[in-house]
Amino acid sequence: MARRPRRKPLPEGIFPAQILSLSHDGRGIARPDGKTLFIDNALPGEQVQFRYTMVHSKYDEGRADVIDVAAPERAQPPCEHALLCGGCSLQHYRSDAQVQLKQQVLAEQLAHFGGLEPERWLAPLTGPTTGYRSKARLGVRYVDARETSLVGFREKRNNFLADIQRCEILVPDIGHALMALRELINGLECRARLPQIEVAAGDDELALVFRHMDPLTDGDRAALVGFCQQRGWHCYLQPGNEQSVHRIWPQDGPERLHYRMPADQLDMAFHPTDFTQVNADINRRMVPLALDLLDLSPEHRVLDLFCGLGNFTLPLARRAGEVIGVELSQAMVERGEENARRNGLSNVSFHAWDLNQSVDGEPWAQQRFDRILIDPPRAGALEMVRLMPQFGAEKLVYVSCNPATLARDAGELAQLGYRLEAAGVMDMFPHTTHVESIALFVRQ
Repeated sequence: MARRPRRKPLPEGIFPAQILSLSHDGRGIARPDGKTLFIDNALPGEQVQFRYTMVHSKYDEGRADVIDVAAPERAQPPCEHALLCGGCSLQHYRSDAQVQLKQQVLAEQLAHFGGLEPERWLAPLTGPTTGYRSKARLGVRYVDARETSLVGFREKRNNFLADIQRCEILVPDIGHALMALRELINGLECRARLPQIEVAAGDDELALVFRHMDPLTDGDRAALVGFCQQRGWHCYLQPGNEQSVHRIWPQDGPERLHYRMPADQLDMAFHPTDFTQVNADINRRMVPLALDLLDLSPEHRVLDLFCGLGNFTLPLARRAGEVIGVELSQAMVERGEENARRNGLSNVSFHAWDLNQSVDGEPWAQQRFDRILIDPPRAGALEMVRLMPQFGAEKLVYVSCNPATLARDAGELAQLGYRLEAAGVMDMFPHTTHVESIALFVRQ
């Protein structure tokens, strides 16, 4: 059996460094001896004193413990655990500078992968930078040696759960209740076999999904229900895969949370395990922006690809004559149909199909459309982008969670006769390096 290579010993002590630039994952870059060094808690232009945290053959890693000369963009982190917790990487960076960094990343990716620059840059969409995150998976671990549990996110650069007492990024109801959750878990018989809690919040409700590895005792079940009941939260259990998720409190009524889209007078219902945008404020601004870019009229036919539960589809249906939404998950298609009925919309239809596969023979794919909206996963939508000419749409809006695949697909669209008229970033995940963006393409 091959042996694992031994980890190189770390240089001891604290060392000076001049920070030259910022990496795409939010670390300062220095080259004190010609070798690339990535330093947490460091910003471009700063002079810092750092400790080594990892030594590699081609690069090293470290953490700045002392800031001798601070950059003007340095900010006081809103969370006391910012240097430890891996949930965020840019809390020490001023919010406006974070947004500028994200736009720079988008511009670089468009130029590098697509050879493109938009004719105009859209103003960034920004919102609250704390208390915004409405969905999360919290790790749970009971530490026997300390006789207590940890609840939250993993530490930076390793798999250990961070010892945090509160989170300023999660919606406050749950972010400020982490210690109460720890106390709850400490009292459970299954405390060592409960690895995860999934959090989902709507506008007025919150749900917790407790993943447990063994059947619960009556006492544990009652404790979980009591904890949620006291706070007015929905309580779900997950004893197996995602299909095993079920609600145990409240005992009646639909298993739904809700978020509202005031601009289009919509109420959207979703199950706690459904995909929804984690930042409700940005989502409420993003959807109207996308619709405005498409310049919709009542006579337009619109195709919404990767439509999910209808986050864009139903607002599109408020303004267009007919909308077709396509999504891989049959459950999401059913949720979209449910939300269409809920909001009294009859000019929209949903179809389940894997958009990474051929669409030959699919009736909706043989039709023509005036407008198209694409909101794909991180892998992008290259297969669908190549079909754009057959749909005949004059305008296409592409919403992306990965600037690299957006840039790749933008390059393909340019070759197919679509010009990149506008692009911009949306700060969906403040204090992280995640880049959410939107782009408008117009057929030439």
